[in-house]
Amino acid sequence: MEIPLKRSAPLLPLCLLLLSLVVGFAHVRKSLADDSSGVMKFASHDNDSLISMIHQKIKAESANATEEEMTSYQETIPLTGVSFDMVSIRGGKFRMGSPGDEVDRRENEGPVCEVEVSSFWMGRCEVTWDEYEPFMVTAVDREKHGGRKDFDPKVHTIVDGVSQPTPPYTEMSFGMGQKGYPAISMTQHAANKYCQWLSAQTGHFYRLPTEAEWEYACRAGSETAYSFPEDEIEDYAWYYDNSDDKYQLVGQKKPNPWGLYDMHGNVMEWTADRFVEDYFQAIKGIPRNPWLKPDRLYPRSVRGGSWNDDPEQLRSAFRTGSDRSWKDQDPQLPKSIWYHTDAQWLGFRVIRPLEVPSAEEMSQYWNSATGARK
Repeated sequence: MEIPLKRSAPLLPLCLLLLSLVVGFAHVRKSLADDSSGVMKFASHDNDSLISMIHQKIKAESANATEEEMTSYQETIPLTGVSFDMVSIRGGKFRMGSPGDEVDRRENEGPVCEVEVSSFWMGRCEVTWDEYEPFMVTAVDREKHGGRKDFDPKVHTIVDGVSQPTPPYTEMSFGMGQKGYPAISMTQHAANKYCQWLSAQTGHFYRLPTEAEWEYACRAGSETAYSFPEDEIEDYAWYYDNSDDKYQLVGQKKPNPWGLYDMHGNVMEWTADRFVEDYFQAIKGIPRNPWLKPDRLYPRSVRGGSWNDDPEQLRSAFRTGSDRSWKDQDPQLPKSIWYHTDAQWLGFRVIRPLEVPSAEEMSQYWNSATGARK
């Protein structure tokens, strides 16, 4: 798989790296000492029982929504009071992928095929630090997997039961800005768990978009390389030539035809799929709502291009996958399941499907990294 060349990320201070290595090694030794097999095992309260309770809450609060009633709305996160906007997107069929004569096309972008997706709501903007940081940074002692060490089902809520990140070893915006800026450098697992945390609070089922849903929303009815005229890219996208070597406030450029901002550029965005070069062959025979469920950690699919990319990587059909090098600077042993410290151009946005799925399917979306260590 060809990984797009990224400009180097700032290096963490050497002293911080050394300290973190010591702490991480000590943690590993303790974990291994607790398990004679040499395999780290942890008991977690973020299990099927918890997901069943979240599912029941969502069914009670969201199950009666119909396509005819779908409208865009603003959601407020109960624990923080932070609000974000969701855009109503009616499902339909579209031509996914890039045609053979598209400039800068890659082989993994086709052949073009017709795909159908069901209705959903999508975040108007990428998830910001205002939304994400209260999930990421908590004054709670956590196991490596993110479960509370003090969890007590008699005291704590279903929100408390959701696994959340262990503390980062550095300031994760890397000086590029926080309020109103996109959250970055999280793993797909961290983004999935944020969606579960958000769902447990709101009673709405949030998750990452599939590749098909993401491209459907990005194209917004267009069949050209971008959802806007190519010579107007400065009006719609942040990329390497205009970003001043950093991400920018969300929602500053023009939106696409369906009212979504920064689908092209600013930060690349996680999808729910595993990444395969022959995606279009793999979804053959799945014409409706295709989803390639991850079966290993690498690679996972990301879309949209970023502030650190050239215009060809901002095209609607451009697709690439995550890579182990995104953790090169991670000082922990073993590497953190929460952070891609080197991917300072990587974020995500959420969707909410109209149809409420089963608890089992919710678990598959929120726990796609569990046990996948190949």
